[in-house]
Amino acid sequence: MKVKSAGSSPVFLVDDDQSVLHATAAVLHSAGVANVEMLDDSRQLLPALERQPASTVLLDLFMPHVTGNELLPEIVRLHPQLPVIVMTAAQDVETAVLSMKEGAFDYLVKPVEESRLLASVRHALEVQSLRHQMGVLKHYLLSDCLQHGEAFAGIVTNSRKMRALFQYIEAVAVSAEPVLISGETGAGKEMFAHALHRLGALAGKFVQLNVAGLDDTLFSDTLFGHRKGAFTGADENRAGLIAQASGGTLFLDEIGDLSMASQVKLLRLLQEHMYFPLGSDVARPSDARVVCATNHNLAQLMRQNQFRSDLFFRLSVHQVEVPPLRQHTEDIPLLLQHFLDEAATATNKPLPEPSNELITLLSNYHFPGNVRELRAMVFNAMALHRGGAVLAMDSFRQAIQKQQQVHADYPIAEASDGLPIVVPGRFPTLDEVEEAMVQEALRRAKGNQGIAATLLGLSRPALNRRLARRALQTKL
Repeated sequence: MKVKSAGSSPVFLVDDDQSVLHATAAVLHSAGVANVEMLDDSRQLLPALERQPASTVLLDLFMPHVTGNELLPEIVRLHPQLPVIVMTAAQDVETAVLSMKEGAFDYLVKPVEESRLLASVRHALEVQSLRHQMGVLKHYLLSDCLQHGEAFAGIVTNSRKMRALFQYIEAVAVSAEPVLISGETGAGKEMFAHALHRLGALAGKFVQLNVAGLDDTLFSDTLFGHRKGAFTGADENRAGLIAQASGGTLFLDEIGDLSMASQVKLLRLLQEHMYFPLGSDVARPSDARVVCATNHNLAQLMRQNQFRSDLFFRLSVHQVEVPPLRQHTEDIPLLLQHFLDEAATATNKPLPEPSNELITLLSNYHFPGNVRELRAMVFNAMALHRGGAVLAMDSFRQAIQKQQQVHADYPIAEASDGLPIVVPGRFPTLDEVEEAMVQEALRRAKGNQGIAATLLGLSRPALNRRLARRALQTKL
């Protein structure tokens, strides 16, 4: 079992027996806890904790000068969030109960089994990490600030919803736990994964793998690598992506498409932080942070027995839900200008101005392809642009009309809990519904009949005929 130490804060070992200190440190080092401080004089502990924060303290009870029984309440008083694991040869129940009452996180009896020691330290580190993250998150939410806004420079937004998401990501970026990023295709999940990597200040690389369509053997070989001779054609050793991501971030995209057999292997990697290259019976440690993304509803896949619930709960310690573009339409003018700048540079054309009419049209479109679809629209429009100060709207109208035909079954409104439409009072006639829809389209289009016609799936002449007919009927 591998134990991941949260952040750079050390684990303090306090024991007057040098052999116990070195043996315990060796066990922790072998499990991946690199930052371990050994103290054989108990008087040094409190000053050391004042100089630098600790992630956990392993404390012997019976020592000269200052006993662990005397130190424990002082540590709890001065550092109430710090887990203290008591290690002692005393096996009586009274001592154990007293230590727990004084605030000990756990109580271990020497000689401690390696698995018991690692399980206790691992639990303590996880609790300390969560406490730290909750404190950081509380600070961000109360102060409404971003300490490292540059990490999100690639995400163009002025949305309060997106800013709140940035604050959450800053709070959890220091954690070593997995992050699950969900959201529709084209919403920008990969950009959020890159932001997490930058904020984590990790020494290793950002390594990406799209797992959709990979069978179990290819997934294992790509992720874990193989030994020479593991299978036909394996002529030499090859390191997998998990080794390449050492000390960094492993980003697994389309995790909802992972086969059940591969899900078991990924779960084992997340639980034990160890893996086996194909053809090897020697486990190798992994210290890469795992970030996953999906556009699937994993809860629904679990109900259909297509995704393991234990893997879901392991992956979703931190969850980031990237909103679709239709939920932050206030960003459309900003994104439109950003993509126009990019497209003008790429096509080496003068930069045209987007019209207010175009912004109104785009703000009333549901964008099934999200930000990626908007970018494609802008680049297509720039490719067709033949000069002029204002960007033409024809290509945008055509793209929207085409998508409305393709996505004819797209929900008109996002109803909650699948409830039916409730029509209070008298049921309206088709003519009344048609009139209401036309007036609503004109309202959203700010009176622009061309945009209203696009929203209604009509040509402008067809809408004009309907309006003229309605006006005539009103006069009669």
